[in-house]
Amino acid sequence: MTSSRKNKTIFIDREATSALKLVADSLLLPVTKLMSESDSIEVLKTGLLNSKSFPFSFLLAPSGKKNVEVIQSLEIGEEISLICEDEEFATLIVNETFEVSPNDRVRLIYGTDDQTHPGVMQTMKRFGSFAICGEYTLTNAEENQNKLTIQQAKERIDAKHVSSLVMSANPLHRGHERLIRQTLDNTDLLVIFLLKPYNSDNISFEIRKESLEYFINNYLTKNRVIIVPLENSYVFAGHNEIIIDAMIANNYGCDRLTIGRNHSGLGMFSDANSNKSIVDNITSIDIEINIASEYVYCDLCTTLVSKNTCPHGQHHQISYHSDSILALLEAGLLPPAVLIRKEISALLLSKLYPNRFKNLEKLYYDTFATKGLLEEHNEKDFYLELMKLYKTASLT
Repeated sequence: MTSSRKNKTIFIDREATSALKLVADSLLLPVTKLMSESDSIEVLKTGLLNSKSFPFSFLLAPSGKKNVEVIQSLEIGEEISLICEDEEFATLIVNETFEVSPNDRVRLIYGTDDQTHPGVMQTMKRFGSFAICGEYTLTNAEENQNKLTIQQAKERIDAKHVSSLVMSANPLHRGHERLIRQTLDNTDLLVIFLLKPYNSDNISFEIRKESLEYFINNYLTKNRVIIVPLENSYVFAGHNEIIIDAMIANNYGCDRLTIGRNHSGLGMFSDANSNKSIVDNITSIDIEINIASEYVYCDLCTTLVSKNTCPHGQHHQISYHSDSILALLEAGLLPPAVLIRKEISALLLSKLYPNRFKNLEKLYYDTFATKGLLEEHNEKDFYLELMKLYKTASLT
């Protein structure tokens, strides 16, 4: 319902509401509020807030001519309304307004302000040049159910250690499966934070979640893995992603975070003749960060192997590139089972191309051996049977 308040209004988008809610739920600690100008300058200089790692200024500086005019007109102590999609999201008591540089903010998030970078270009459109600071109160605050879910899961199995993974699983491939199993091997409970983007996604969050649930429910031990949706706002972008992931996981009650060695935000570098990464620069976040091996399919080992243990050269190894596997699915092709589990492929194609075949039953009975009984089949069944035919070797 649209607010009937007489306050001045600032209009924000859903990404901003997501970030504000993370702070309200104590999930971005050490951040507990919108930063003042002095806080912002300190973080810009040191990468620390209250002696703890935080990689960029957490500010509310929405773009738009009307927003700028309102912010410039505000007085200290004035109450305003934050509006998202015609509804009041929060009220805020003004403590300070100040000018900020969108370019400086973007550089801290992405490591660059080059407008040709797609993330930079999108984020710059959202950032304004004037920030507002003050205590805010969510209008319809609700208890964070994900915190409750994790706590209940810990109590159910008396978990001493809780590990976490942050992934998009777009799509869920064999490399993801091995990473999940490896992490689960060394913990009592595994929390998979499944990223939920705001912009259009290749495979919808709902389908990716269904795929992950299928794998968990059919191929992993019960009650030891839970999925938590994580809205993938701008705060998770760029080369600071691992730091934010560690904060979120820790504040959700996890004591370990596993990341893949090929994670784009790992940023390996050499310092004093030793290899280091962004993980070595994290200060005062009480979580153990483990860097997992990179897994590939080796055509000589004929199985999924770690690059650390496979003796064969790169020319024998197939890496798990999500974008390439996704390209096969988007073309309507079944990826090889060494790349993605056939049941997952069948599920994804049936969702991506519903009602693809004009006469599925006829095609099914014309193509596959059957028991002679008339049975109803869906598109997922069709893809699974087709994959079996691909594996038939007598005529190949």
